Amino acid sequence: MTESQEQTLVIIPARMASTRLPGKPLADICGVPMVVRVARQAMLAGIGRVVVATDSREIAMAVEAAGFEAVMTRDDHQSGSDRVFEAAQKMDPHARAQIILNVQGDIPAIEPETIRRSALPLMKSPADLATLAVEIADEAEKTNPGIVKVVGTPIGDRMLRALYFTRATAPYGEGPLYHHIGLYAWRRPALERFVALQPSMLEKRESLEQLRALENGMRIDVAIVDSVPLGVDTPADLERARQILAST
Repeated sequence: MTESQEQTLVIIPARMASTRLPGKPLADICGVPMVVRVARQAMLAGIGRVVVATDSREIAMAVEAAGFEAVMTRDDHQSGSDRVFEAAQKMDPHARAQIILNVQGDIPAIEPETIRRSALPLMKSPADLATLAVEIADEAEKTNPGIVKVVGTPIGDRMLRALYFTRATAPYGEGPLYHHIGLYAWRRPALERFVALQPSMLEKRESLEQLRALENGMRIDVAIVDSVPLGVDTPADLERARQILAST
């Protein structure tokens, strides 16, 4: 592992509780548990040590059986960011890793390049954390509150500085709208500060955790990618993931 890889920790939070798809991390996708699929893609990204953070011994055993690292975390965390920070403290107590990637455990078909690109803004700016977005092509998505939009100002080639995140259609007027993808690359001190903060007013109003960072003066930069990775939230999503990955 190179020095830059040692400075990056890729953490995949995974918990069994899911109202729409119980046991989601262990859902079988062509003979492989979903969370293991994600860990494989994160490993192929080649940017750092990969760890699955979970509150389930069953998940940990499945991950370890596949040859990946797992760490047990508390079962009362309110968010994935809290679980990721606990895992970082346990797996890297001497803070060698200064960049922490939070990769969702329900995106089994994500491309390794997409994971790599999530950390790119931290190499190019003083941002506290970085994330991803895709330009919206489907008109229906622009008014869908289930699609989170990032409002940002251009700061370079396919790069934005985030000004706001919202479920509303924004910004107003002519021009592109961007669909936010919930992968986060954190500078370690920023993540430590974030999890110590109380949920903020706009965060609670929009049900968007990243607004806590903006409301407390943190800078979020956004790399633009070409496609939204399939997130698995329902049985229909799971079946689509199986179809996509059947040939891999």
